[in-house]
Amino acid sequence: MLQSPADPVVHALAVNVLDASSLLASFGALGIAVVLFAETGLLVGFFLPGDSLLFTAGLLCVPGATKGPQLELYQVLPAALAGALIGAQTGYLIGRRGGRALLARTERKSLQRGIGRADEMLAKYGHGKAIVLARFIPVVRTVLNPMCGVLEVPVRSFTFWQVTGGVFWVVGVVMAGYVLGSSVPSIDQYLLPIIGLVVVVSVIPIVLELFRARKARRDGGDGR
Repeated sequence: MLQSPADPVVHALAVNVLDASSLLASFGALGIAVVLFAETGLLVGFFLPGDSLLFTAGLLCVPGATKGPQLELYQVLPAALAGALIGAQTGYLIGRRGGRALLARTERKSLQRGIGRADEMLAKYGHGKAIVLARFIPVVRTVLNPMCGVLEVPVRSFTFWQVTGGVFWVVGVVMAGYVLGSSVPSIDQYLLPIIGLVVVVSVIPIVLELFRARKARRDGGDGR
């Protein structure tokens, strides 16, 4: 059957941006770069599936491991690093120019909690450790970059630590998927449960933070 010119547009609109497999099947390595750029550089991208996207991409780089699209590590790693590193630097510049008012305007509770957590991490761990750790925490890795800009973290220091954290995050998660795909025969039949587990693990820090904040509010109320 011949495709009409509108078919690619319809296909793109049908992509589930929350589904790592759907994104990779539709856009490949380019999709990884775009998603990571949005997640780490733009506040609107806080909901995107960075961890599961990287892990699934690693699985799909193993020849014959899955029935999904075949990807190549030499394409996936540079694309992911470019998206994650350029995105973080862009978020920093947005915060530097937009100021704290930019973050204050957001009304989403998940982003507000992320902003609070980012503030706490910067105060507790210092710039370097906080920037690296934030890479592994959904939502926090979205808001911490502009927060660093707002707080005027020196650009050289921010760049060094965000690159360090970005490399560890991208290479670590992609290679975890690749190693697992290489080690487990017929991993294709376990793909959905594995991706689900990755998603669950990635949101554990958020859940713990919610319990911590609720306990702090309750303890504060008891103390009055």
